[in-house]
Amino acid sequence: MCGGTSMATGSVCTSLIRRLIPAARKITSSVGTPSRARGGTRQMATGKLMSSRDGGPTVICVEGNIASGKTTCLEYFSRTSDIEVLLEPISSWRNVRGHNPLALMYQDPERWAITLQTYVQLSMLKQHLSPSSSSVRMMERSIFSAKHIFVENLFRSGKMPEVDHAVLSEWFDWITANMSLPVDLIVYLQTSPETCHERLKRRCREEEKVIPLEYLQSIHQLYEDWLFRQTLAPLLVIPADHDLQRMLQQYEAHREQILLTPKRPS
Repeated sequence: MCGGTSMATGSVCTSLIRRLIPAARKITSSVGTPSRARGGTRQMATGKLMSSRDGGPTVICVEGNIASGKTTCLEYFSRTSDIEVLLEPISSWRNVRGHNPLALMYQDPERWAITLQTYVQLSMLKQHLSPSSSSVRMMERSIFSAKHIFVENLFRSGKMPEVDHAVLSEWFDWITANMSLPVDLIVYLQTSPETCHERLKRRCREEEKVIPLEYLQSIHQLYEDWLFRQTLAPLLVIPADHDLQRMLQQYEAHREQILLTPKRPS
């Protein structure tokens, strides 16, 4: 607009620039000043979005292979007062406006893996950021295991193209760099792939009928590699190859260690 050659146009542009300079200085001086945003989050003028930790719950993520007993563990602790339990939103992964990306991914991972994992990342982020009035929040898995376990497994097994992996990694890196997603304890239900495979066959979820033992072995190894090296949160390992009664006894034995976990600095 200011690229014209006439003196009149140049005069108008000069006048406009002089009026804009004070406004620009005012905006610049406010950078870095936090302002409140919706949903219990703080929006920085720099564009950085952070979840507010003040007054938030202690966050415990229950991790483990498919059919390791995570839901049973969470249901057990859900009977305790002042605990919020967030199960994996599997029902939403089965129905995104009438589509079932979970089933599609198992049927044709090369085509549908990025579709499902993009939605998983979004839905897990929503859970991490959702407000809570409870003292303790227990989550089934996390946005971190979605990336470090399931996305990585798809990529390493050749079922996710490098470009899809790069896009998901960029999203994950941006989210974790710009949002505070505190985790105070990881409870790892350490279960052999063979036990998980037997449990899968018994529970007969439609999408899981195509899961082979080799897939569970890969997920198991990724969990072992990630959890014993991660610095995200303290780790509590509970052997989980046992029957239901024995597992309930284990949960009770670890009750105080789990529920009295102190908050970590955000």
